[in-house]
Amino acid sequence: MVQYAWLVPFLPLVAYVFLLVFGRKAAEGLVTAVSVILTAVSFVLSLLIFNAVGNNPHGNNTYVFHWLTVGNRVIDVGFQVTHLNALMLVIVTLVSTLVLLFSRGYMHKDERFPVFYQYLNLFVFSMLSLVISPNLLQLYIFWEMVGLCSYLLVGFWYFKPEAALAAKKSFIVTRIGDTGMFAGIVLLFLASGSFDYSTIFTAVANHTLHIGWLSSNGVVTLTALLIFAGAVGKSAQFPLHVWLPDAMEGPTPVSALIHAATMVAAGVYLVARTYPLFQGSVGATTTVAWIGGVTALMASLIALTQRDIKRVIAYSTVSQLGYMMMALGVGAYAYGVFHLMTHAFFKALLFLAAGSVIHAVDTQDLFEMGGLRKKMPITTYTFLAGALALSGIVPFAGFWSKDDILSATLASGHPVLYAFGLLAAFCTAFYIFRVFFLTFTGKPRVEEKYEHAHEGSWVMTLPLIILAVFATIAGFFNSPFNNDGLERYLFADFPNHTIGIVTPENYGLMALSVVVGLIGIGLAALMYWRPGRGGEGLAKTLGLPYAISFHKFYFDEAYYAVIVLGGKAIAAIVDFVDRYIIDAIVGLFARLGSLFGTMLKYTQNGQVQAYSAIAAFGILIFLAIAMFTVGGVM
Repeated sequence: MVQYAWLVPFLPLVAYVFLLVFGRKAAEGLVTAVSVILTAVSFVLSLLIFNAVGNNPHGNNTYVFHWLTVGNRVIDVGFQVTHLNALMLVIVTLVSTLVLLFSRGYMHKDERFPVFYQYLNLFVFSMLSLVISPNLLQLYIFWEMVGLCSYLLVGFWYFKPEAALAAKKSFIVTRIGDTGMFAGIVLLFLASGSFDYSTIFTAVANHTLHIGWLSSNGVVTLTALLIFAGAVGKSAQFPLHVWLPDAMEGPTPVSALIHAATMVAAGVYLVARTYPLFQGSVGATTTVAWIGGVTALMASLIALTQRDIKRVIAYSTVSQLGYMMMALGVGAYAYGVFHLMTHAFFKALLFLAAGSVIHAVDTQDLFEMGGLRKKMPITTYTFLAGALALSGIVPFAGFWSKDDILSATLASGHPVLYAFGLLAAFCTAFYIFRVFFLTFTGKPRVEEKYEHAHEGSWVMTLPLIILAVFATIAGFFNSPFNNDGLERYLFADFPNHTIGIVTPENYGLMALSVVVGLIGIGLAALMYWRPGRGGEGLAKTLGLPYAISFHKFYFDEAYYAVIVLGGKAIAAIVDFVDRYIIDAIVGLFARLGSLFGTMLKYTQNGQVQAYSAIAAFGILIFLAIAMFTVGGVM
């Protein structure tokens, strides 16, 4: 079965080509059916591949053919199936199928409906191809295709200035990280002679990576940090996190796909896929851990005060990605991947539920909602399942993966990062239930919006129900009740040595994190559950801390002041030099040439006596120069 893994990305590509050729004249139902059915078939194939890899953990699952020869080095392309990317295939195809189905209701009657589905299918194809790439060069090609698709989808409503700017911002910011990643890939190729994962990992283990004066350890650290730069950009980690909240200008199904299964998941997947490289450098793993911990806390603090429902969930994604990076950095490889899996389900659920609300009330402002539980019960209770999973409340999926990460962080000797994670857990529970209470409880704040609110059709509610089920039960896959099945599955990729750490269940820490989450929920209920409590007014009395959170720690303003205005200042200086110095010098010589030509013009009058006078004048000048400079002509 594994040899047919190439069909998993191929089927969404078929859907893309079909819609590219025939989609503009096709009915919405046909466009949806082609996309959903082919991606659903990819999901079924992914399940079969997942099972086949598990049943034959040590089989040869690499299928490549020759592509290029550079000097004496051969570059192959093809596909490779590991336990890690078999899991990713299942996650990506399942979430993508549900997002494609949900989009049928959300994008109904949009004049570019077929184009939207073209982009979605290309997005899914690119991510799936990235996942099964057997080497870093092929991965990088599809990595950039994922970025392109993100740009197209974030700016899908290009006629809105905010959407066009958000698309450019996401593309430019992620390019910064991608530049570092490309440099890291090139250095690894120069040091090992190959782009293949196995060759690079063997060289790392044998300490045979060398470039010039850099030692093997130096090369490992440098290349790992450069690879991580790409992950920082794609997964919106500090300090390149600023693009992801602005990406909310795209249609909500795009947000669900980006945040749950494609673009931002690619960064975490990259670190996990190249984990043997990171394990070779303490400096690199420490950097990953601290960037992740700082991002998790910072993003959760920002989410506390945002008014846009999608931006709150977006900052939640940034924070949860920080948890994943922190886990990978402290050595908890399996737990980071486990959280990637559970997060995909409850984050897709939260975004699609938010999309259902936006579709119903035509606003994203939390303070224009309220009381929607009566009008939208399915959306309410599915959102509640996602919120409980995100808050880490037992037995929902997020509880198992989040607590594994916190326990491993403390056990690995990082108490400060553990404190960051615990504080972020409190903030997470508070802000997501602030959203829940403001949206679904109390009285309507804008009556006309409330009157038009309604539950979506079955194509919108069915994905919510399915994702709510996974958000509830998916955590049991790696729980003691399943003998930590995911850990055993993932560790089969590394039969000859230990990869990462595992920790025994610490029920005291688990209870503490649940209590912290419940306190956050309780505080949100106290401030926002009932109308008239003045929760937001109370929050604003905090003054400066509230302003810092609401203005997102002023990162955008700082980047504008330093980078944008700095770039404009440099451009102004260059323009001044070019315009008034370089152009002035060139213009001066041009004018002198023109003046000299004009003077010579008057000497050409056809009169012999004039020519004789000029010749005599020239001789006199020559004699004068000779007398004063050479000492005379005699």
